[in-house]
Amino acid sequence: MPSLAHGAAVTATPLWRGLALTLCGAALITLGAKIQIPFWPVPMTLHTLAVFLTAAALGPRLGLAAMTAYLGAGALGLPVFSGSPERGIGLAYMVGPTGGYLLGYWLAAGLIGALAHRRKWVGQTLAMLAGLAVVYAAGLAWLANFVPARDLLAAGFTPFVLGDLVKIALACLLLSGARRWTGVAQ
Repeated sequence: MPSLAHGAAVTATPLWRGLALTLCGAALITLGAKIQIPFWPVPMTLHTLAVFLTAAALGPRLGLAAMTAYLGAGALGLPVFSGSPERGIGLAYMVGPTGGYLLGYWLAAGLIGALAHRRKWVGQTLAMLAGLAVVYAAGLAWLANFVPARDLLAAGFTPFVLGDLVKIALACLLLSGARRWTGVAQ
């Protein structure tokens, strides 16, 4: 009969693994928010790539946990957001013009995780496109509080959609390559 200590170690292992994956996912999302690539008409970050890749790779529970940890760190004032601390940190940033996109990323993380986890690349792509629609819906709805309606698409959609589609393609390629490299079936 296994000892109580042995049983405790067995049940704790998944918790530690989940916590480690959650923190690694949150770190990847932070890194993605901080990396800026020169792009026209505005610089592009790898935030969308990191959120979507994390959600699809970790699934709905851990992908959503990673996004929640990222947003929690930002709410506490840690400089995890794109442009912080230059543009302010904490809750003030989260209720600013990009706050709807942050909410959209959180919603999309759960959706993408549920729809894309352990699917072939077609399913992953469709899941990420659905997630992107959620991000833009939440982002534009919130941005409407800061930008006149006539300028809404020009301010919050048009400059970013092409780059986001490229990031979805890259996320799917990375997932496919990682699964082939590790021998996980698609």
